Order: sequence, then C-alpha cells, then structure tokens
Amino acid sequence: MFTLAEVASLNDIQPTYRILKPWWDVFMDYLAVVMLMVAIFAGTMQLTKDQVVCLPVLQSTVNTKPQPGTSGKADFTAVETTTGQGEVASMGTVSFGSAPTVTPDVLLSRATSSQYQPTESGQELKKEQKDSSGRKTNLDFQQYVFINQMCYHLALPWYSKYFPYLVLIHTIILIVSSNFWFKYPKTCSKIEHFVSILGKCFESPWTTKALSETACEDSEENKQRLTGAQSLPKYVSTSSDEGSPSASTPMITKSGFKFSADKPMIEVPSVTILDKKDGEQAKALFEKVRKFRAHVEDSDLIYKLYVGQTVIKTVKFIFILCYTANFVNTISFEHICNPKVEHLIGYTQFECTHNMAYMLKKLLISYISLICVYGFICLYTLFWLFRIPLKEYSFEKVREESSFSDIPDVKNDFAFLLHMVDQYDQLYSKRFGVFLSEVSENKLREISLNHEWTFEKLRQHVSRNAQDKQELHLFMLSGVPDAVFDLTDLDVLKLELIPEAKIPAKISQMTNLQELHLCHCPAKVEQTAFSFLRDHLRCLHVKFTDVAEIPAWVYLLKNLRELYLIGNLNSENNKMIGLESLRELRHLKILHVKSNLTKIPPNITDVAPHLTKLVIHNDGTKLVVLNSLKKMTNVAELELQNCELERIPHAIFSLSNLQELDLKSNSIRTIEEIISFQHLKRLTCLKLWHNKIVNIPSSITHIKNLESLYLSNNKLESLPAAVFSLQKLRCLDVSYNSIASIPVEIGLLQNLQHFHITGNKVDVLPKQLFKCVKLRTLSLGQNCITSIPDKVSQLLQLTHLELKGNCLDRLPATLGQCQLLRKSGLVVEDHLFDALPSEVKEVLNQDTSIPFANGI
Repeated sequence: MFTLAEVASLNDIQPTYRILKPWWDVFMDYLAVVMLMVAIFAGTMQLTKDQVVCLPVLQSTVNTKPQPGTSGKADFTAVETTTGQGEVASMGTVSFGSAPTVTPDVLLSRATSSQYQPTESGQELKKEQKDSSGRKTNLDFQQYVFINQMCYHLALPWYSKYFPYLVLIHTIILIVSSNFWFKYPKTCSKIEHFVSILGKCFESPWTTKALSETACEDSEENKQRLTGAQSLPKYVSTSSDEGSPSASTPMITKSGFKFSADKPMIEVPSVTILDKKDGEQAKALFEKVRKFRAHVEDSDLIYKLYVGQTVIKTVKFIFILCYTANFVNTISFEHICNPKVEHLIGYTQFECTHNMAYMLKKLLISYISLICVYGFICLYTLFWLFRIPLKEYSFEKVREESSFSDIPDVKNDFAFLLHMVDQYDQLYSKRFGVFLSEVSENKLREISLNHEWTFEKLRQHVSRNAQDKQELHLFMLSGVPDAVFDLTDLDVLKLELIPEAKIPAKISQMTNLQELHLCHCPAKVEQTAFSFLRDHLRCLHVKFTDVAEIPAWVYLLKNLRELYLIGNLNSENNKMIGLESLRELRHLKILHVKSNLTKIPPNITDVAPHLTKLVIHNDGTKLVVLNSLKKMTNVAELELQNCELERIPHAIFSLSNLQELDLKSNSIRTIEEIISFQHLKRLTCLKLWHNKIVNIPSSITHIKNLESLYLSNNKLESLPAAVFSLQKLRCLDVSYNSIASIPVEIGLLQNLQHFHITGNKVDVLPKQLFKCVKLRTLSLGQNCITSIPDKVSQLLQLTHLELKGNCLDRLPATLGQCQLLRKSGLVVEDHLFDALPSEVKEVLNQDTSIPFANGI
C-alpha cells in the first residue's frame, strides 16, 4: 500500500516554480488531488466492504416433485459464505411453505447426503426441520463460497471491479502531464535558471533604484518643462551654424536621457550610490540575463512541450469521458449469473446482489463531473495558447511607463516564460525588463564608475608626455567618469577600449583640451559638447577595427588641424573613407592614414587646398592608384610607407611644394626617375630607406637643394661622386648596405653634420672625411676599420661617435681634443676606452650637460 502523501508527491513542484503556474494549472492540480482522493476512497471501500451475495434461481413447480416430510412453514438455514474478495458473508437458504421444495437430481442428492452425514439423532433433526422455514437448496457453505466467487468475476461488469484503479491511473497520468515540463531535463534546467534569475532581478536593489529614478526623472523633467529652469549653462559656439551635425550623426539624443539641441541640457538628480556589493551583484545579473536570453531565444522547446502536455490532457479527458459515460448504467445492484458449473452445484442460474453498486455509481458520477470541469479548463488552456502568439513578448507597456525605451522584445521560449509569469504577477516582467535595457546597464556602470574614479584618483593618473603636455590615459573602462571633465587644465585626453564612451556638455569646462585620442572607442557626444569640440579641438587620433567605428561627428570638426586614422579600410569601404564630409575640415593640415589602402581615396582631395602633410602607412597592401596625388599641390610632406611600390610614383613629380618625401619600406629597385625631382625646387629631404636600391644614378646632382638623404637598408655597393656634389647636404645615411669604401669626394660636403655608414664593409677612413668639420654625428660601427686617424681631433663639434663592431686595437689620444665629445656619446668597446690615456678619459668623463649645451 502507499499513502496519499506519496501519491501527491507526483504533483509536488519546487515552491519557486509557482510563478510559472497560471490559475488554470493550479485549479487543475486541485482537481487532480480531488480525483486522487476519489480513487483512494473507492479503492479502500472496495477492499474492505465490496461483496456479492448469490442465491440459486429455483426451477418452476411444474417440473418438480414434492419432497416428503416437508412442512408448509418457511425453513431457513444460516450459511457463512465468502465474497469474491475473500470476505466472509452470511447466506440464508430459504424455502417457502406455499411451494414444495425442488429436489436435485439423484447424483447430486447422493453426493450431498454421502458427503454430509447427520451427526445428531433423528429426534433432533426432526425438531430442526420443524422449527426452520423457507425453501431448501441443498447447498452447503463451500458451494455458496464457490458460487459467490464465480459470480463476482462473471456477473459483475468489469468497470465495477476496476473503477478505483482506473481513476487512480488516469489521475496519475494527468498529474504527470501537468508537471512534465518541470521535470524534463532539457526544459527543467532552463526553467530553474530562469526562475533563479527572475527572483534575483525582482529582489535586486538596482531594480527598485532604477524604477524610482525613472519616476524621479519624469517629475524633474516636468518641473523643468514648466519652469524653464536650466541646470547647466548652454555652451555658446563662436562659430556659425555651419557644420552642425545632421540627423544621421551619432549624437546622444534619446536613449534613456532626453536631449534637444534647441533646449537647455537638463541635469537629472544625482543617483544614490549603490553599495559595492549590490553594484557587483547587479552587474552579474545583467551578464546572466544577457547569456540566458541568447541561450533560450534560440529554441521553443519549452513552449512546444507545454502545448504537447496540454493536448495530451485534453485527449485524455475526451477518452475518459467517452468510455466512462457508457458504464454509468452498467453499475447495478442486482445481477443474473450463469456460471456453467451445474455439475458441481446443481443449479444453472443465480441471482446476485452487489452491495457497493450504489456507492460506486455516485462516485462515478462525481468523477465524471470532475473530469468534465478538468476538460473544460484544458480546452480554455488550448484557447489561451493559440489565441495570441506566445512566442513573442513585447515590453511596450514597460517602455511607455519608464525611461528605458530600449528594452527589446523577446521571442521563443524566453517570451513564453514571460507570458506565464504575467499570469502570476506582471510586476515580475516589469522588474525583469530593467535588466534587458542597455540604458539601465549603462546607468549602473556610470554609477559604479563615478564611485570608483573620483577626481583625486584621476588626478593621480595625469602625466606629462614628451611634448610636456598634461595627459590622461583611460583604458578599458565601462565609460568616461564624470570627474574627468573637472580636470580643466588637461591638454591631452586618451580614451582606449571604452565602447560606451559618452562626452557630455561638461567637456566645455576643459578649455585647455586640444588633443583627443579615441582608440577603439566610438564615442558619442552631446550637442553642446560637439559645439565645443568643433571650435577648440586641434588634434584627433582615431583607431578602429572597422570604418563604421569612426564617429560621424569627426568629419564635422571644422577647426581640426591634425587627423590620424588607424584601422582597416579595405577596398569595399574605401568609398566610406572618401568621406564627403571631409569638406567640412577646412583647417586640416595633417592627415595620417595607417591602413590597407589599394588607392588613395579621391575625396581626400577635398582637403587638398589646405593640407600640408599626408601620411599613408599601409600594412603591405600594394598601393596602385595614386593619380589623386596630383591635385594635392600644397602638400609639403608626403609619406608612403610599406605600400609595395616598385618605382617612384610619377604623380609625386607634380607636387611643386613638396619639401620632404618618405618612401620607406617599399620594393623600389631603381630610382632612375630621380631626375624628375629637379622640378621640385623645394625638396630638401629624400628618404628612400628600407628598399632594394642597387645604385644611385648620377642625375641626383640635379636636386640642388637636398639637405637630407636617407638610403639605409638597401643594396648599395658604392657611393657615386655625384652624391658629394650636393653642397647643401647636411645628413647622409647609407647604413646597412654593402659599401666597401668611402670616396675621397666626401670632403666636399662642408655642411655635412650627420654621416651614418654603420653596417657596411668599410676598412679605411679617408683623411678627407675629417675635413667635414661641422660633423656632429659620425656612425662608423660594424665595419672593418682597423684604425682611426689622429685627424679626428679636427671634428670640434662632434657629439656622437660610434666605433663599436670594428677591428680596432686602440683609440687615438686626440679624441680628447673633440671638445663636445663625452663618454655617453662614444659608442666603443670597454677595453678600448680603458686603454685611453687617463687625461683623455678624464676629459671624456666630464659633466656633459654644460659643454653639450654650449655646443648645441
């Protein structure tokens, strides 16, 4: 046996799951419990009191003979019989005086008389027969027991015997069907996770704070709208309205905070700081909700399973109702039994009574009533399931009631679970929606960020860069702390890997700010902030992965002087980098592009009239189309690095104002076109380093004004005399080639100040080299030089001498006469320096600051 509690445990679920039980599921659970009690009650009654009492149907008096010795009075014999369930029952054998008793055939009479011999005297028997009344059947106790059992199984309808068990089985199936979606592993884990997150979101302090802050914002905005008060002074631009951002420009408009370009900025009341623990828990909840949504929205298994179990219950209800209704009339108190055991009993037909018939019939009617109510609820559930699309859930009402207008609609199992929760309490979904809003998450991050990054902490991170400017570098934060904009003396602000960076109107306080770095940081700006940046920002660095990360307002900064773009600009996006809005950058002087261009975007020519420096650093992608360079006639400095150029582009020869050309890290093999540089009268610096140049053509003499020539890291084997005819040459770098000797014509370069020939095969230094008395830097390292002439003392302005990596065995003592040379500027092996005379070493070890300053 099992108890009611054990059976009811099948219907037991975790208390936290009750929020997913709508009223119809709860009602059906109670109906199932009542049906379960009906089954157990009926089963108990059947086991304890169910019995059948049978009497033989006597033959008609026409075919019978009177039994002599019988009296006309009723004869009754009490007999104990057993029911079909093994229970003992009292039976009576009755014979009536109005009819003679029926005598069984001879065989049965003999068998009976031989089996039961009288144990009393003849007088006692006569006395008993005289006192008894009724009609004799000549059946003993065992025969009544036997016939009662036979008729219990043959005469009673099967439904009367198994009704309690059928009700129990059906009820258990209905209970299992109702709660199967809570037990099935693939749905149970999702439901458990959802209920856990939902409970934490409901109880989170951030939920209450966010909703209450929304109400506070609404009331404050209404107050400001009525009074017209301003909490922040509006920044007044000194420029005209030209260059104002278009409707497509990514400004902060309405994504949680309301802003209008024509209205003053409204500062909402400051938010109460959350406890650090509460803030961390809220951050974790946002992450959990995000991952759970991504996991659950991919499938609709929970929805299908719930629909499936509802359909099963409905089909079960129809099945039970159809077959049960037919058996209501079969439950009867009286039954006719034909056991076909006449050879054992002597009778062919018996009339039986079933003492539980009336009780079973009432229980059956009650059960049918319950199952009808259960079925109608199942039909209503199906109607609810298909009346509206439950695989879609809209937070429209929540968005209208709060400032979190970005709460997304959800679908599939996530939507279905929220619909189920709404049947319990809609407040759960409203509070849950707070953790689906990016605006809400950003507010939380902002609160935590401002709590962590105070003004004092930010001040400690301010440093001075190489240009002696105050610089602040913020890296991988959730946003830009408000206290940053209180650093009014800041010159350079670097924001790196801050995806949710927002620049508010408070930036107008930073009057010294002229340089801004946005490294993988697509910052959004408010209208007032944009006006300030448009008028004051001079230098902007933008590093990105995709061109779409470049904020559109960047191309509207008409007072910008320098723009650095570093990122992927493949051919598909070149039209975007064409940036027609570059026309607004009317004061742009320097444009630096580090990318993977195959052609120079034609629209860069929009800034050609005022652009003075263009730098293109490719990642090894071959730069093919350069025709647009011809229009950039005012460019003074041009760098085309790592562009896989094989020759000097002809478009360069049209740049009449070009002063410096850098073609570093290309694949240039020949420079015969160098003769065309004679038309570039202002060209003073030519950098052809890190290429594959084999020789220098004599036509280089036509570049009369050349002051710096860089040919390092090529494949030169000699230096032609034509190089030394460049009388204005002040810097010559031929390091890391295969040059074997220095021509004596080097002495003609009287203005030479820097000579680098490191990493070659030079073994002898010509005396003419030391006629270049203006030399300040002389790099002779990693050659095959065996000695340094004493005439090195003629280089009175020498401050840097590199000799390391040669075959020297000593250094000349005349090094001490180089007045500006100190040990820090002498790059040589330690043992050679130690071998110098002590007075020379003493001179070289003198304080370098004052003499060096004087020399410069």
